[in-house]
Amino acid sequence: MVAQSVKHYEIEGPLGQGGMGVVYRARDTRLGRPVALKLLPPEFTRDPDRKSRFVQEARAAAAVVHPAIAQIYDVDEDPGGVFIAMELVPGKTVKALVQGRELDLLGALTVAIQVAGGLQKAHEAGIVHRDVKPENVIVTPDGHAKILDFGLAKLMEPPSGGAPDEISHMETLARTQAGMVLGTLRYMSPEQARGQAVDHRSDIFSFGVLLYEMVTGQLPFSGNTPVDTLHAIAFEETRPVSQLRANLPPSLQRVVSRCLRKRAADRYPDCRELVTDLKAVQREAESGISSEVPLARRFQEQIRSFRELTPGEWLLPAAVGGGVVLVLALLFWGRDLWGTFFFFGIVGLFTWRRLRNRRQRLARRIVNQTKKLPEVRVVAQDGLKLTVVADKAVARTYVRINAIVDKVNGSMFFGEPFTVAVREDLAPEESRALLTGPGVLYVREEPGQVRSA
Repeated sequence: MVAQSVKHYEIEGPLGQGGMGVVYRARDTRLGRPVALKLLPPEFTRDPDRKSRFVQEARAAAAVVHPAIAQIYDVDEDPGGVFIAMELVPGKTVKALVQGRELDLLGALTVAIQVAGGLQKAHEAGIVHRDVKPENVIVTPDGHAKILDFGLAKLMEPPSGGAPDEISHMETLARTQAGMVLGTLRYMSPEQARGQAVDHRSDIFSFGVLLYEMVTGQLPFSGNTPVDTLHAIAFEETRPVSQLRANLPPSLQRVVSRCLRKRAADRYPDCRELVTDLKAVQREAESGISSEVPLARRFQEQIRSFRELTPGEWLLPAAVGGGVVLVLALLFWGRDLWGTFFFFGIVGLFTWRRLRNRRQRLARRIVNQTKKLPEVRVVAQDGLKLTVVADKAVARTYVRINAIVDKVNGSMFFGEPFTVAVREDLAPEESRALLTGPGVLYVREEPGQVRSA
């Protein structure tokens, strides 16, 4: 029987249970916010050294802030044992989405890019997750992925000792943990299966297993027993994703294959390069055109990186560049000042015209992508807020639409971003008001509907 409160956290009810303990919905009475409270089993924290390593890593992970990482709020202990308070994330796990077939290819790639970005942020801080798997990734109702349980897998490592024989280590690992972390075993890297030291490239291998499962619905490594599964991870090659699902971009197989290399040195050196390749796969999947021009892709990514600069970083170079252009113009046209003023007037007029229509142009770009989703019926705009009405909004609907809006927002150098609300439960009166309003940008043609001349 669990107490009704743990320190300043009031327990409201259970959320779930796994090999790493029981998770409860709770409320932080000091800050008045809901949290997910995980109570860790005593066997994981009985060893003082192991507990010390875990607390140290969990506190380091708490300092990592990224939209794709569920925030760790607190790590502490009371007479009942060690507990960890985390951000309470609503939504479905990727495992549930895969089992419910709610992820299409573009949705899976969007989730993958977000997760890889979160891993990159953690790896830059020296944090290795060690347990990347579908159960530890939640997609929120608005389509954003969140990685859970950073730092917890540190408790799964055996106490330090001599280097183990890899076969005996696999057998021991399978015997002692088969019933508890069978899901974890299927996503382990070869070095984890052999009991060797791991670094961020171990997470990249596990991410490859996650990506493989999201796009095919199957695991790349499996066996009749835990030992068979670990043996497959360490020594066997996977079937290409294109053999399990038709019409996948060839570049996707290259990404998955590089993630799942047996030797850590043969994998991606970091998640930054992995994200770059995933975005290239995403563009290929969206366009249906395979492009293999590394130089052009690098140029596009460089341009995209400029958009991430803060005003303080680009304002001074822009002012200097503008001054240089003005000086050159005066040197060339110094004898014809009216020509110079006319030139800059035309440039200014063109720039003003582009800026004046900028919001509507960006909204049209969002609509042109969103209306490709078969479930979308209506798209309306009210300032910077877009409303999308769908027949049935499943997870991939939220993921795809938010990815489209995020992409457009990411292309903006300045100004407030667009927001989007996905609706599927409009009342007849509300639907009528929306359709007759001034902001309707798209209405799907229904079967048998006659288009007016």
